[in-house]
Amino acid sequence: MLSLFKSNPTKKLEKRYSELLEQAMQAQRKGDIRTYSMLTAEAEEVHEQIKAIDAQKSQ
Repeated sequence: MLSLFKSNPTKKLEKRYSELLEQAMQAQRKGDIRTYSMLTAEAEEVHEQIKAIDAQKSQ
């Protein structure tokens, strides 16, 4: 019952991941490739964190 009120750590990371990808797409459309690559790299780091948390849950 109390697990109902626990926060889901992956939910926040998934939201951050999608925001970073959106920002990267906008930067790419504007022709700012440097910002695009930085945002994409940051999004990949967040994605790795999500995968690590999911792997931890499945064990």
